[in-house]
Amino acid sequence: MQPHELSLTAAADAIRARQLSPVELADSVLERIAQAEPRLRAYVTVTAERTRTAARAAEHDIAAGRYLGPLHGIPMGVKDLIDVAGTATTASSRVRGDHSAQTDSTVAARLAEAGAVLLGKTHTHEFAYGLTTPQTHNAWDTGRVAGGSSGGSAVAVAAGMATFALGTDTGGSIRVPAALNGVVGLKPTYGLVPRHGVTSLSWSLDHVGPIARTVEDAALVLAALAGHDPRDPASLTTPATDYRPDAGTDLTGLRVGVPRTYYFDQVAPEVEAAVRRAIDQLQALGARLVEVEIPMTRYIQATQWGLMVPEATAYHEATLRAVPELYQGDVRVLLEAGELMPAGDYLRAQRSRTLMRQEWARMLTEVDVIAAPTVPATAVTAGQETITWADGTVEGVSDAYVRLSSPANITGVPSLSMPVGHDTAGLPIGMQLLGRPLQESVLLRVGHAYEQTQPVHDLAHAT
Repeated sequence: MQPHELSLTAAADAIRARQLSPVELADSVLERIAQAEPRLRAYVTVTAERTRTAARAAEHDIAAGRYLGPLHGIPMGVKDLIDVAGTATTASSRVRGDHSAQTDSTVAARLAEAGAVLLGKTHTHEFAYGLTTPQTHNAWDTGRVAGGSSGGSAVAVAAGMATFALGTDTGGSIRVPAALNGVVGLKPTYGLVPRHGVTSLSWSLDHVGPIARTVEDAALVLAALAGHDPRDPASLTTPATDYRPDAGTDLTGLRVGVPRTYYFDQVAPEVEAAVRRAIDQLQALGARLVEVEIPMTRYIQATQWGLMVPEATAYHEATLRAVPELYQGDVRVLLEAGELMPAGDYLRAQRSRTLMRQEWARMLTEVDVIAAPTVPATAVTAGQETITWADGTVEGVSDAYVRLSSPANITGVPSLSMPVGHDTAGLPIGMQLLGRPLQESVLLRVGHAYEQTQPVHDLAHAT
């Protein structure tokens, strides 16, 4: 096995034991980028010399006994909405053509303090306003979408071009590409991970979180990211937590909510079958399955768009008027549509969100986690605009991909997406676990227990 094929946990263990050097790991990942990046286009920019310099520094510090923890010397990709001092934050947009970050975002600073090594900035759907990341290709099939908006981060991790990566999630933008590329994506509780220095799509829905190869890997990254920052008005004050799950697989006493409504409506048969098999496996590990009714389902789509569209337009107000021609067509249309939305619609969406949070809190007293598909279909062909379901219903691709992930953004509850199989075309299928606010440890424990009962996933090899 080559170093770039190692999970974060395995690489960290090898580095700590002095069986692998950060330089060897960085060189292996950079070689993998050189090999795969021309086909996959996960990166906006690769900072190879900076990477090698940081890896040498990590190697020197570790040799001198200054080991910082499990992220020390681990190479990572960062979504290009997230400021890293000395690099551009382009948001994959011509609007940001002359931008350069002067200071680190909070999350970049925290990862640097933990010793992580930057590989470069990964592609996003322009300003994170989409679910496909069209410039990036799926890690399993280059003719299919990567998912978005954190498509570059998910593809980089899936293909061995980063040991872990950061993404952002406003309606599913960590979990959707994680599911479509067969990796793990965690959207934390709203406010757990600070967003200072991160380009906003919709301030009341935006989250930052890790994309990794395993649940344990995601837990290690979350531990470095979480914690209060007064520069983010939504940032929560929480105690320091070790999110790393125990090795056990016994889930006796855990209540897993299985939705009767919404999450299994209009879902591809192979996706439903794989997720239900995974739920059965949780039951085999001791969990008790409890059917639950998802509340206020008829209002989910209207609430998501009613919040996101006007907030996005407000953020882009000045540049939309000054340089509208620099936006991609699909994003410009959405931003201009936001200018036409009445204030009353936004206020009604806020009220709906308040009621939805209350109903979800009630539902989550009945169960410890909810298990459901992350997305209703696997990766569609690049350029495909709609999905036709078995009953003849036609749904836009972005609407389909956001449909099952957006409730966690509206309510702010944590959601973990993890791979649970492949369809007959070899494309990954994802299951998400949703839980109570600030109960990431429960999601990670359940996900890790399931993961330990499954074969180790190989890296994606796109064709």
